[in-house]
Amino acid sequence: VSQDLDAWNAYVYDRLNPAGDHNEIWQHSGGCRAHLRVVRNTVTHEILSTAFARGGHKSADNRAEGRS
Repeated sequence: VSQDLDAWNAYVYDRLNPAGDHNEIWQHSGGCRAHLRVVRNTVTHEILSTAFARGGHKSADNRAEGRS
């Protein structure tokens, strides 16, 4: 039973976390609740780019800066 639990915990919680740029999906839960595609560097936590996850919308970068 312990091996089954260990395998399940590894499946649920363990994942590779390579250093560098990483594509993520975020939700703006404190505001408009939109889903965003974010590229973030896992070493520096710098946000390299953002865009709305749903196609056909303005990028979040442009919207935040007031551009169309």
